[in-house]
Amino acid sequence: MQSSTPAPRATGRPRSAAADAAILAATREALVELGWSKLTLSDVATRAGVAKTTLYRRWSGKNELVVDAVAELFDELELPDRGTLGADIEGVVLQFAAILARPEAKSGLMAVVAESTRDEALRERIRASIVDRQKRLVLEGRSRAQARGELPPEADESEAARTVDLIFDVVAGAVVHRCLVSAEPADEEWVRSFTTVLVAGLAAAAQSAT
Repeated sequence: MQSSTPAPRATGRPRSAAADAAILAATREALVELGWSKLTLSDVATRAGVAKTTLYRRWSGKNELVVDAVAELFDELELPDRGTLGADIEGVVLQFAAILARPEAKSGLMAVVAESTRDEALRERIRASIVDRQKRLVLEGRSRAQARGELPPEADESEAARTVDLIFDVVAGAVVHRCLVSAEPADEEWVRSFTTVLVAGLAAAAQSAT
C-alpha cells in the first residue's frame, strides 16, 4: 500500500495586486504633497486604506517603497514601431519626457537619486527596479533596427551589452537633465534634434567598427 505525501500548503495570505497598486499610488500622492522628508509609511498606509502590517509585509522601509512607486511609472513606457530607428526613438523619448513632467515622477525620482548618493543599497534597488528594467526598451529597439538593417549585429555578447548600456545612458541622461536639471521642455523639436544626433552617432560607431 503506497503512502502519499500531501503537497505543502502556502503559508500566509496571498499578496493582493489591488493593495499593492493602492499603496504605490498613495506613495506618489504623499511625495507630491509632503516631500521625501515628511513622508512616512504610516501616512501611506492611511492614504491607501490598508493596515500598516499590510504595507510592512511588502516593504521594509521608505527607500524601497518610493523606488517601487517611481518604477511603476516608468513601466508605462512602450517602444512604438514607427518604421525607422529614429522615429522609434522619438516616440519613446516623448513618452519619457511626459512621465518626467508629472509631479509625482519629479518628486520621487529626484528624492531617491539624492538619497542614493549616501546609500549603496538604495542605488542597487534603483538600478534593478528602474534602470535594468527599462533597458528592455533599448534591447527591443536595437533588435528591431538590426532586423531592418539599420544597425549591424554586434560581434559578441560583451560588445552588445556595452552598446545597450551606452544607448540607455545617453538617452536617460539627456532627457533627465533636460527635464529635471535644466527644467527646459523636451518638446518635439528638441526630441527631433536629440534623435538626429543619437542616430548619427550610432551610425558612425557602426561604420568605424566594420
